Amino acid sequence: MQLNYKKIGETGKPLVILHGVFGFLDNWLTIGKTISEQGFIVYLVDQRHHGRSPHEGSLDFPTLAADLKEFLSQQNLDNPILLGHSMGGKTVMEYAVNNPDTLEKLVVVDIAPKQYPIHHTKLLKGLNALPVEEIETRQQADDFLSKYEPILAVRQFLLKNLYRKEEGGFDWRFNLPVLTSDMGKVGAEITASKPVETSTLFIRGAKSDYILDEDWDNILKIFPNAQLDTIENAGHWVQAEQPKVFVEHLLNYLNS
Repeated sequence: MQLNYKKIGETGKPLVILHGVFGFLDNWLTIGKTISEQGFIVYLVDQRHHGRSPHEGSLDFPTLAADLKEFLSQQNLDNPILLGHSMGGKTVMEYAVNNPDTLEKLVVVDIAPKQYPIHHTKLLKGLNALPVEEIETRQQADDFLSKYEPILAVRQFLLKNLYRKEEGGFDWRFNLPVLTSDMGKVGAEITASKPVETSTLFIRGAKSDYILDEDWDNILKIFPNAQLDTIENAGHWVQAEQPKVFVEHLLNYLNS
């Protein structure tokens, strides 16, 4: 699997960043540039079925973690720092429990290893109903999706994936049919046969309900050397809602 990626910086410790569901590497460009200026080589990666990476195969965490392992080998990255948001957070956790001695630090953004119920159902209904071959502008797409998703910031995030085809009409950067059929796998639990001793940072948004206080004991059973940072005035997309504060927390940890 040849994953699409962007490398930022030439010297420093390697940091690999994985986006969440419906995302792609461009979502992390600004933060990636900021982090690279502090002495890190940042690799922004499109996971399979997202962005410009191949839209083939299964969408499950053993597969996504295997993709990550292959990517690290292809780039000759030894003992990197891994960061993942949401679905990407579960990918890096799955990788860590199976390859615990191959990374220096782990950063998991607003997701726990627990099982989550199927969500985004209404959103997926709207995305599948949107006539991408017929619309002429992004504004038309936004107007259509507003019937399914009232939050403008969420619609703007999704519409970054909409691109105009050379032959006319629009299409999605993500593999919508697979995301629709396999969304249940995105909520799958991450399990471990033994604790992962790697230093780990969990970052959550104070307004998000993805990592609850009562989840922490179970998180520590898998990641006993974990710490939890909570960022105020942020929801699930904490890095987009409070980017400066997010970078401060991240750099404090990376440099500790």
